[in-house]
Amino acid sequence: MGTTPDTRPVRPARDGRGTSLPGFVVRTPYYVLTGGLALLFLFPMVWAAVASVSPQAGTAQADGWGFANYGTLVDYQAGIWRYLLNSAVVSGLTVVFTLTIALLGGFAFARFDFPGKDLLFLVTLAILMVPYATLLIPLYVLLNALGLQNSLVGLALVLTMFQLPFATFMMRISFEALPKELEEAAFVDGCGTFAALRRVLLPAVRPGLVTVGLFAFLAAWNDFITPLVLISDSDKVPLPLAVANLRQQVMGVIDYGATEAGVVVLAVPCVFLFLVLQRQYVRGFMSGALKG
Repeated sequence: MGTTPDTRPVRPARDGRGTSLPGFVVRTPYYVLTGGLALLFLFPMVWAAVASVSPQAGTAQADGWGFANYGTLVDYQAGIWRYLLNSAVVSGLTVVFTLTIALLGGFAFARFDFPGKDLLFLVTLAILMVPYATLLIPLYVLLNALGLQNSLVGLALVLTMFQLPFATFMMRISFEALPKELEEAAFVDGCGTFAALRRVLLPAVRPGLVTVGLFAFLAAWNDFITPLVLISDSDKVPLPLAVANLRQQVMGVIDYGATEAGVVVLAVPCVFLFLVLQRQYVRGFMSGALKG
């Protein structure tokens, strides 16, 4: 026999004296806080966007409002499209490498028992405590011996190494949040380990994959010090390093207009991806919160 839905009206919130409070009064502090935080984080971006099109002495946009600073950025040395392509290649390779290794590593740590598993996982996380700038010179020597120094692939491998501890941790808790009955049912249906991972578990951990991929992309897209050390060819530098080189023009005068234009170009892909993937991003962080 079915049950009838509860049609009782929702009681409004009450203050300490038992007086009913309207809903908008209860939600107002939340809206004020979140709105204030949004304005706080958006202010630097809005400032950069306005400064990139506003008139400034010593820049290409000296009079009136316009996009002359973006023209300076487009025509700088090898051209902005070359630097954007370099950044896209490095970021794309970093995301692919990070997702592949972290997916397999997180699955192994979550589903298999082997000697030293917890110790190996702690050692992996311990890499986070090492300042990555101290590793760049040894990595430079290693990449030079492997023939990968001054290459976009070598740069992507180094950036992947820096992302793996967090990425492996995220994927482990994502897999641990899934009931083991899912893969057991796949085994009953005749799937092997990798078939169960590909067909059953992979769609279930998609939010975790999105979170890991987004973090890897943002880190690779905005990284400055790693390409500064590892890349010596000016045509292979990513966009952040090109924007930094653009700052200093003739006789040490800084072109703030072109620099702000470069900041806007750097920020647009990050903002776009975060807005598109924000729901999956939040679900990825919450994937292990309710485990058990």
